[in-house]
Amino acid sequence: MADITAKLVKDLRDKTGAGMMDCKKALGASDGDITKAIEWLRQKGIASAEKKSGRVAAEGAIGSYIHTGSRVGVLLELNCETDFVARGEIFQGLLKDIAMQVAACPNVEYVTVEDIPDEIVEKEKSVEMGRDDLAGKPEQIKTKIVEGRISKRLRELALIEQPFIRDSSISVEQLVKQVAGQIGENLKVRRFTRYTLGEGIEIEESDFAAEVASMSS
Repeated sequence: MADITAKLVKDLRDKTGAGMMDCKKALGASDGDITKAIEWLRQKGIASAEKKSGRVAAEGAIGSYIHTGSRVGVLLELNCETDFVARGEIFQGLLKDIAMQVAACPNVEYVTVEDIPDEIVEKEKSVEMGRDDLAGKPEQIKTKIVEGRISKRLRELALIEQPFIRDSSISVEQLVKQVAGQIGENLKVRRFTRYTLGEGIEIEESDFAAEVASMSS
């Protein structure tokens, strides 16, 4: 396998506008051949998607998904650049797929890791630092272990970090990039709300035996 240097990755990024990790993956899949790597990125829809990522996505649509049994429902806003694309079949299919993804991932609470409030991050750090398995470890090692665990935990909370439910070989973020490349516009998942039937309702449990006893006394 060819040696994938940082310079090679940078050259590919400059040519395509794709992310560093995507460039490295493309070069690895192409045995270091930059021409083949560019084609790989284009086939995945990543190169053209990244070039458009700086453009404003102010149009789009709000889609919904109701899971079988009507116990879980999702509303999700997906943005694009034009109303024409928002009405298209490809865009609407992506909107439905991502809304379904939210319904299938009850632990997901935010769109991206960057959306997670600092107080949540600090709370997670506090919990991890207090784990019994870290007791007695040097502070430097403990900090490194906690950073790794926190990074993993935060990714679990972020929608775009999840493996796509229809194809676990790609993440939701990669799916959005692929579709963006396919339709030729910047796409952005803006926000979502999940509704779970009965969530937040306190059910009063009655003691039937005690009620019968009190009625007969």
